[in-house]
Order: sequence, then structure tokens, then C-alpha cells
Amino acid sequence: MASGEEVKNKQVIFGDYITGFPKESDLKLTTATTKLKLPEGSTGLLVKNLYLSCDPYMRSRMTKHDRPTYVQSFTPGSPVTGYGVAKVLESGDPKFKQGDLVWGHTGWEEYSVITTESLIKIHHTDVPLSYYTGLLGMPGMTAYAGFYEICSPKKGETVYISAASGAVGQLVGQFAKLTGCYVVGSAGSKEKVDLLKNKFGFDEAFNYKDEPDLDAALRRYFPDGIDIYFENVGGKMLDAVLPNMRLKGRIAVCGMISQYNLERPEGIHNLMSLIVKQVRMEGFLVFSYYHLYGKFLETVLPYIKEGKITYVEDVVEGLENAPAALIGLFSGRNVGKQVVVVSRE
Repeated sequence: MASGEEVKNKQVIFGDYITGFPKESDLKLTTATTKLKLPEGSTGLLVKNLYLSCDPYMRSRMTKHDRPTYVQSFTPGSPVTGYGVAKVLESGDPKFKQGDLVWGHTGWEEYSVITTESLIKIHHTDVPLSYYTGLLGMPGMTAYAGFYEICSPKKGETVYISAASGAVGQLVGQFAKLTGCYVVGSAGSKEKVDLLKNKFGFDEAFNYKDEPDLDAALRRYFPDGIDIYFENVGGKMLDAVLPNMRLKGRIAVCGMISQYNLERPEGIHNLMSLIVKQVRMEGFLVFSYYHLYGKFLETVLPYIKEGKITYVEDVVEGLENAPAALIGLFSGRNVGKQVVVVSRE
């Protein structure tokens, strides 16, 4: 397409702030027109979006917050924004040139003008580009930072991961196995449990929906207790884990998807275990660890090429299917990392 040409630009627009469970109707598909030209004097990039990432943290952006939070809320009437992979059509920043592939924050639309702040150039294209929304993008860095930096794992330790088949959990489990740990994960369907055991190599896995007593389930899988808990769920799951932690255990608090759609978050009763067991429980945000991205790639790329790490994506085609894909995260409809293909080219 010629520079400056006017083209149709399909977009997913955020409707208005919500409480409770999000619905597909909170996101609207529209078609605008846009000029394939950077605004005069822009230091940003004009990009063609290829792959978009659906992530649980985006639920927080659908709510208006009274207090400052780690991510800005979406703007009603504007395109949804999130992590994605894009191709540069025009650059106003000397660090990027036409034809470069990048990952970082972009719009849920076919074409976007984006800032280059915290944008990462893709140098390794011998892996699927969609991996930069997951395994080699924000979720991959989250798994890496949370497991290695927060949990300081040692060979022979016991590791429990909730929401273990998701974008982050599947990777934490494989890192733990590569470290020589005993690994158990939980998920919400038989299909996901099979995936954990047969595809990702977890030692054990269970469907939490089949366990009326989570404490008993954890005692069954961890008779001697849990050294490391990678927390993605919160609520009743966290409460069941706390008394099952071992002395000097570590809990990396990555997310709490069970709480995101509740108007009143559930309380936790077993926090006394943190004192008795001298457990360290630490929340973290991936943004604080992006300086380790080079080190992360040095670790993970060889694992991918040697077949030591496998990654499962749930791929939907077309922007028109993006709203359903995002909302589906909160009912566990996705199997693996949820990706939206805008264009494969």
C-alpha cells in the first residue's frame, strides 16, 4: 500500500466502564478510515498490527479506579489497547525502520500510530511471531521473573501452580521441571489437566472444580507441604494453600483471576500461616523486570529450539472475534495462551 493512502481500519472500541462480569457487548466492532501516514513531526511509529494478546489484567482496565493503579483504564469510545505484535510501516524514531517487527503496546485495530516507549524490536523470527504475545512476550517474562527472581527455586523443591494451563502457568511449570522440582498444577477442565500432565510434563495435575475440599486435595498431592506457590487465582485457592506451605516457603503473587469480576473481593483467613511457617509472599509486576529481557531470551530460545519447552496457544482469526476471545478468559474458555490474529502478513 502506498504511503499516505486512505484505508479502512477495523477497530474494537471500548464502550463504557463496567462493574461485575464483562460482556462481549462492552466491546464494539467498527470500521474507521485512516491515512497511512505518520502525523507531521511524530516520533512514534505507524504500524500494521499482526497479532494481539488477550490477558486477564485487561479486566482491570475496563473499570474506573478511584485510586492510582498500575495500568491506565481504557478510554470509552476509543480502541482497546494491549500487547501485540506489529510491522512498522513508517517510523519517526531513528531506532526503528520500515519493515521492522516489534512487540509491545498497540491498538485493537488493523493500523495504529504508537509510541516507541517500552517497545521491543523482534530479532528472532525463526519462531512463530505469535510467541511474542506469550512465550517470548509479557507472559513469558512474567513467568521468568516470578519464578526465578521472586521464588529462587532449588532442585528437589515442591512447586504448586494455579491456573496452570494459562499463558503464564504453563511456562512456570516447565521452568520448574527444568530446575528439577516436583510440580503440580490445577486447572478447570479435564482437557487442561491432560495437557498439564501429557504436554507440559507436570508430575501431577487436578481439576479444582472436582475438588470440594481444596485443602484435602493439596494435602494429597503435597503430603510434605509446598515450597513454592505461583499464585494466579486468589480467593479460596490461596486460603487453602497457606496452611499447606512449608517452612521458609515462597509465594509469588502474579494474579488473582477469581477476584477480578467481584464487586467485593473475598477475604483470606489463613494469613497466620505466613508467620508460623516464615513464608515470604510477594506481589510483582512484570514491568519492573523488562531489563532482564535479553537474559530471558538467552535462557528460553535454546530451550525452544531443543524442544525442552513447549507452548500451547488458543488462536482466533480476525478482529471481529477479539471481544469473545477476551471475555472468554474469565470463564476459562481458552486452552492455553489466547491470541487474536489480525493479519499473518
